[in-house]
Amino acid sequence: MTHSPVDSKASDRSRWSLGQLAALACTWEVCAAKPGNVHRGADFDDVTVGDFLTSGLAITPWIQSAGETSLGAAVLGCVESTRDAVGTNTNLGMVLLLVPLAKAANRSLDSLEDGVRSVLDSLTPEDSRDVYQAINLAQPGGLGRRDSMDIRAEAPEDLLAAMRHASERDRVAKQYVSGFEDVLRVVAPNLVGHLEAGLSLSQAIVHEHIACLSRWGDSLIVRKCGEKIDQRVRHLAGAILESGNPGEESYHQAVSDFDFWLRSDGRRRNPGTTADLICAALFAALVQGQLRPQAWS
Repeated sequence: MTHSPVDSKASDRSRWSLGQLAALACTWEVCAAKPGNVHRGADFDDVTVGDFLTSGLAITPWIQSAGETSLGAAVLGCVESTRDAVGTNTNLGMVLLLVPLAKAANRSLDSLEDGVRSVLDSLTPEDSRDVYQAINLAQPGGLGRRDSMDIRAEAPEDLLAAMRHASERDRVAKQYVSGFEDVLRVVAPNLVGHLEAGLSLSQAIVHEHIACLSRWGDSLIVRKCGEKIDQRVRHLAGAILESGNPGEESYHQAVSDFDFWLRSDGRRRNPGTTADLICAALFAALVQGQLRPQAWS
């Protein structure tokens, strides 16, 4: 019997650990042919789909033990394990989102959103130092330098203050300020809705990726290329949504053209932040039982 990924019995995830669900979310995210990103049919010169799959497994023990580990230590452990495994930054943004969600899932509160807020409210100066160390170790692209809260400077006592300072230019930081509103209230429900409407898992992921780019642009693209290019990204993504529905030739051609344009400037137009949000939303939906583990489709 074949089951839908959206299943009324999906809330029983007892056979899957948090670490396994995180690895599955990372796998689903990178396997989908999202325009501008690494996937099964498109590697970058210096990072491959295999690197991303390995990275998803490398962080599994830290996600699994997140309930017994401080947020900062878990983030730093994930980044160190990833660099040991693949030698580069494949998942910093994902880790910054997955760890609070995993910690929240270990708390006996009414909802994952309540759990996340509880996790964020209990951050310590040590968390801030460990997260800053992790970010410096990962060496993410396009950060530049800031007059205050510079990531290369000494870590502030209050990690949320630093995230608040960065939230206008970084959508991962914005999740810390908003209680993961985009992930939990927008992207995860939309992914579930796309599946309930009959899209395959891969179609749902690609479609929501494009919808996010139309809605918000991508903060990694902004940092690397500036606001003008990001506005172009939003326009082109919006045009795809107006071109037709997933599975239709007009839609497929528009996605293909968008993918070509995103890749035409090396890796500078890589919508990496959007991929991070998609991965976190898949994990959240799995944790909450809104999606069930299933074979790739």
